[in-house]
Formats: sequence, C-alpha cells, structure tokens
Amino acid sequence: MRPIRTCLCLLLSSVVLAACGGGSNDDGPGASGDYDARITRTEFGIPHIVADDFGSLGYGFGYAFAEDNVCVLLEDLLTIRGERARYFGRDGSYTIRASGSTANNVDSDFFWKLVATEEVVSNLRDTASREVRDATAGYAAGLNRYIRELQGGEHAGRHQACRDAAWLTEISTDDMYRRYYRLSILAGASALTSEIANVTPPLLGRSDGSDAASVDGTDPERLRRAIEAGEITPEDMPLSRPLPIGSNMYALGGETTTTGQSMLFGNPHFPWSGTERLYAAHLTIPGELDIMGSTLYGVPAILIGFNNDFAWSHTVSTAHRFTFYQLVVNPLNPMEYFYEGELRRIEEVPLEIEVLEEDGSLSTETRSLYRSHFGPMVEISAAGLPVLGWDLLRGFTLRDANAENNRLLDQFFAWNRADSFDEFKRLHGEILGVPWVNTIATGPGAEVYYGDVTVVPNVTDEQKADCQSPIIGPLVDQLMAGLPVLRGNRAECEWQTDADAPAPGIFGPANLPTLERSDWVHNCNDSYWLTNPAEPLTGFDRIIGDENAERTLRTRLCILQIQDRLAGSDGLNGNRFSFEQLKDVTVSSQIYSARLARDAVLADLCDDNQPACDVIANWDGTGSPDSRGAHLWREFWREASGANNLWQTPFSNEDPVNTPRDLNTGALGVGRALGDAVDRIEGLGIALDAPLGELQVSGVNDADGAAIPVPGGEQFEGAFTIAGSGTLSENGYPVTFGNSYIHAVTWENGRVRAEGFVTYSQSTDPANPHFSDFTEVYAERAWHRFPFSRAEISAQSIREYRISE
Repeated sequence: MRPIRTCLCLLLSSVVLAACGGGSNDDGPGASGDYDARITRTEFGIPHIVADDFGSLGYGFGYAFAEDNVCVLLEDLLTIRGERARYFGRDGSYTIRASGSTANNVDSDFFWKLVATEEVVSNLRDTASREVRDATAGYAAGLNRYIRELQGGEHAGRHQACRDAAWLTEISTDDMYRRYYRLSILAGASALTSEIANVTPPLLGRSDGSDAASVDGTDPERLRRAIEAGEITPEDMPLSRPLPIGSNMYALGGETTTTGQSMLFGNPHFPWSGTERLYAAHLTIPGELDIMGSTLYGVPAILIGFNNDFAWSHTVSTAHRFTFYQLVVNPLNPMEYFYEGELRRIEEVPLEIEVLEEDGSLSTETRSLYRSHFGPMVEISAAGLPVLGWDLLRGFTLRDANAENNRLLDQFFAWNRADSFDEFKRLHGEILGVPWVNTIATGPGAEVYYGDVTVVPNVTDEQKADCQSPIIGPLVDQLMAGLPVLRGNRAECEWQTDADAPAPGIFGPANLPTLERSDWVHNCNDSYWLTNPAEPLTGFDRIIGDENAERTLRTRLCILQIQDRLAGSDGLNGNRFSFEQLKDVTVSSQIYSARLARDAVLADLCDDNQPACDVIANWDGTGSPDSRGAHLWREFWREASGANNLWQTPFSNEDPVNTPRDLNTGALGVGRALGDAVDRIEGLGIALDAPLGELQVSGVNDADGAAIPVPGGEQFEGAFTIAGSGTLSENGYPVTFGNSYIHAVTWENGRVRAEGFVTYSQSTDPANPHFSDFTEVYAERAWHRFPFSRAEISAQSIREYRISE
C-alpha cells in the first residue's frame, strides 16, 4: 500500500481536503487502487503533476483540470455526443470558435451523430499507444472523481454554471476520443457542420415543401456571373480564408542571441472562451517524461511545451485538410453515382436525437444524412445561390484527411517523452500525426527547425490539373483558393500516397516543407514560403500553401522585428537578441499599418480632420493599454484597408517583406475613411484620444471588480500582439480571442528558463482564485517565470495534495 500524504493547505483548505478524499478525512479513498498522483499548484494555479505511470498521470491531470474548468469541458463533450438539443433545447446554437462555424443545436447533434461514430471512436482507441490509452482512461477517471464530489455537495460555491445541471454527469473514455476527433477535424469537416447536417437529396423535398431539385442545383453559368459581379465573394464562403485562430512563433539560433544560446517564442491566438482555450500544466513521470507547457481543454498531453532538452510551438498552417469531390449522379436515381463506369450507392444514414421542448418534455427527432465512399455529402450556398448543390446531374461530397488521422495523440505523447531535440525532429515526420499546425523547435545549443509536416491530402498540382472538376472546380477556386474540387467518377482522382507516408492518401515528410538554419525561423500564419527570407521554400504543391505571393501585414512585421533587431535599427541596444529583448519585442504591441501609412495620412488627409490628425500624430503607434489614438487608427484602417489600389508600390517577389507599400491616399475609400472613423467613434460617445486600456478589456474583471485592460490590436491592422474583438461599440473592444498562452524559452547552464502568461487565466469558474489573476499580470506585461525544477516549484508552491483510488 502506498502511503497517503497529508495535504498541505496553503490556500483553499476546504477544497484541498475534498481533493484528498472528501469531508474532514485527509486520506484518499482506496490508496491501494489503480491511480495515485501528487499535485503541486504554483502561482497562478499551474498544476505540476507527478505520477509513476501514465494512468495515474492522466488521473491527476483530469482531476486538476476539473477543479478549474469542469463545466466548459462537459458542455463540449455532451455536444460531441450529439446531446446538445437534449439538454439545451432546439433554439440554441453551438459555435466552434476556432473555426468560426455556428450551427443550431439540432443540426449540431445530427452532424456529430453522423461523423463521431462508434467506428471512429474504436479506431482511435484501438490504434493508440498504450501510453495514450492509459492516460486517457486516467484523465476520465480523475474528471469523474471531481464530478462525483460536486454531485455529493463538496466544493461549496464552485462551478455554479453546471453543479446543479442535469448534464453534470460522469464521462466515458469514448467521450475523450470523440474530443480528440473533434480537434482533428477542426480545420475540415466540422467547419461545415450546417452544410453537412442539412443535405437533402433531390426530389425528396424539404420541410418547407420546396422542390429540392430546383432549389439546390448548381447552375455554373449563374454562379460564374455572380462571382464576376461581386455578388459572391470569398468572404461568403466557409473556410475561404484562414481559420480565425492564429499564432506567432520565432526560433532563434545562437548566432542571433547575446548569450550564444538558442531561444524560442510561441504565442497562439486562440479563443478566450470555450474548449479551445489553452491550459498550462507540468507533467512528470520520473525517468519517463518531464514536460511543461500548455494543452487544449480535455487533452492529457502537452501540445506546446519545453523542458531541459527542447522547446517547441505551433501556428495554424495554410494547407487544406480536405477536398471536395463532384459526383456524377444517376439522373434516374440521385441516390446513385457513377464510379469507374459502375453505379455506387450513396449511403443513407438514419439518425435520431432527443430534443428538450419548451414544456420540459423530451421529443425524438429523426433525420437521414448521406455519405459517399469519400465521406459525407455536402451542400454549400452563398448569397442565396447554390455553389455546391445536389441535383439530378451532380452532387458533392467531402473527404477529410484528419477524419482518418489516428496518430494525433501518439504524436504528442511521443514528443512529451522525447529525450532530445534530434529525437523531437525525427518523430515529427516519422509519426506525422500533427493535424493542422506548423511547428518550430530548438534545443540548448541547437540549430532552429521549422516544419509544416502535417496531414495534407496528397493532391499534387499535376493531379489537380488532370482531375479538377472542369466547370465548378475553377469557380470554387476563385472563392476558396487552392482547394480542389476533384472528379468523383475516376479512380485516378483518388488521393495519392507517398512512399514515406504513414497512412494512405497523404503526403509524406519528403514532400512537405521543412527548414533548419543556424540563425532564425519564424511563422505567423502565412505559408511556409518566407520562413526565412534568405532561404525561401518553394516547389511544393498548392494545396499545402502559396508561394511568391503577398504576405499579410502581421507576417511582414514578424519578419521585420527580427531583421530590425539583427540590424540594430529598432532602437534597442546591440544587434542581437537578449532574452529580455525577445520578451520586450514580442509584447511591444506594434501596429505595422501605422509604420507604413501614418505619414501619408498626416500629409494628405488632415484638411478636414485636423483634431483626428493631432491624435494620430501624438499616438505612440502601438496597441498598448496607455496608447491614445490606437482605436482611432484601427477604425480608420478598418475602412481604408478594403479600398482598391490601396498601395502605390505593388507587391514584388524581389522585395516581399517590404511590399506593397506607400499608401494611395487618393484611392476611393481611403480619403473618406478617417472622417467615417471619427463619426463612428464620436457617435458612440468615445473620445478620439481615449486610452486604449479603457476600451479594450478582458471579459473578466479583477479581484476588485475592475475591468482588466488588454494590450494588442487586430490582424487586419498589422498587429503582432493580437487582441481580437470586432468592431468598436459603446462597450469598447471586449476581447474574445487573441494572445492566449505565451512562452519565451532559453537555456542557462544546461537548465531551461521559460517565462510567459496564460492571458485569460487558468480557470473559467468565477469562484476560482485563478479566474483572473494571470490576466491582471498580462495587462502589465509582467512576465512570469514558469517553475520547472523541483527547487523552482517548491519556491512557488501555494498548495500540495495527493489523490488516489
């Protein structure tokens, strides 16, 4: 029997005692059972979990996470089970904030019932490594223990959002695998939830009595005219632009730093609510793994992390994760399609969900959805016009490479256990389970590494040219650039498979972009092309990303911040990065559009806008909380940036970092943008020189009830530090996504040094002491040293406890 350690209650003594077994008993229940984990909470509530095996590690992690965020995770898990309408009724909706997809509760349930099947779950479970299976089972058990404690009346005052809800129920390990699957297809099928959940075959009719054949058929000529007239634009299409989430990341080799030691910076821009928040933790199995960093809710592994041997981060990749296939429908029976001269049946999948009605009763609703051998049937409309519709000539279906990816968790568990930077790199291509993010990494004294080594459908440019749907394909390409619509009647148009690919239908690592250098690499969500402008990456297939194309303002600023530092032209000392300078630069909240265009605005647009120009002239050019005029510039640029012929000097492959440039103040829309911005701001009763920190605030208040200012700006204005909120309103800019988990990492005397933030804090429970404390620190941009060694953890310890069963 393992000894049970008495809890050290430095904070929250009643909660700690409950965690140690409930009531007033300090001993955990069943100390001779399957799970035993030691947890130390350090400042800002970061859990450091130590266990002797993966099951116990997952158990401790699941329990610690549940203490902070059980309600948010449970709501997502019931959604992926297809039970949202059962608990929340038919009138609500579900948004996957990371992809921008919103579906009503009923459509959401039918979608997840269709795609997250028992077959999918069993495949993920049965092919996972032993470590993944054990940690997954342990995580569910730890979460369930905390749920039972809530149901038993423990943890008074905590988790009011769900503690008395009917959906506060224990989860299964299958729920965990559904969660992994949902994360896998985030950049694919799940972004088309409504478009898949509402497919109706022609001639069957719709609920409103309309004839589906006449309503839903794609008319190529009408679609072409609508695109040419601007009636349908890429903004009208799902997944036509990069995901609303993003990230910045740098890896610096020793020749670019003052210490001669490599450094890394990682900074995802993820939603500030929901299960795509990031959660900081430290996981240790002595002699097996010792890894710290952050993970998405419900994942028992570190997804962005560091230790004494290496560090890494991710950004969202530009590669497409799925393709459409155009089926040639049998006009006599639209439930059949031709494939290699033979007819195949479109599978009808009858589904059933429960719906909570307004009177409190549960009703049963049925619907059939449909699949080809490629994947689910899909219908997409834009501006009221069918773009991909199912009629008596054609239908459209989707194949998602990550729906077939059973290696995601194995990838990160292997990385968490890696012994060296070299092993980390090898595992990247060997497992090839990363679903939709670029990776950078480095280690002590090592070079720097970049790879978009991700799960990408193996559709070469040559195959796309041969297999592209001849009429619809080019039209869709104008709306969703680089996304193929392939012929679904020819076997030669099936995805190809590289010899070094770990699974059928995807590119192998030899045909995916990587770069190793001694100086630096970066990515800020544009493609791999300018990972380092001194060595452009070219020759890859378009489905992976674009080349020789204009970069976003944020990417250009990302590059320039490094180039200016190494040139010694950024106003800081020297011409290398110190660790402090790396931290300062990456949260300096620069706005690149101001660097490019402010002088032209002040020279040409002030005749009728002198008070506004005075504010802009005195503005410090950043999105810092004390900046006066940042909101005025943002609203001006929101209007001006959409103008045609915005720049006088166009984009050039010869100077891709510095072009386009030179604002065309005479362009239609630019001249009136400043006046329009002034009218909007003053119409809201906001001063033109108001400090940004009074307007741009977190959705949670500090311990005294005051709003917490948030630094940064928006992607479209060329901000590096991101604080996303949308258009200015009378409530200012309430931040809903942006900088989330941040770390800067280097090594000193053979030990890792890491500092950073969880910008929205560790907990979503207002009764938790770690609901807003990290946000307050982030508002001051006061970097926190992440404790990694035993001594560092002991020095920051605020609570220690042990759980077992």
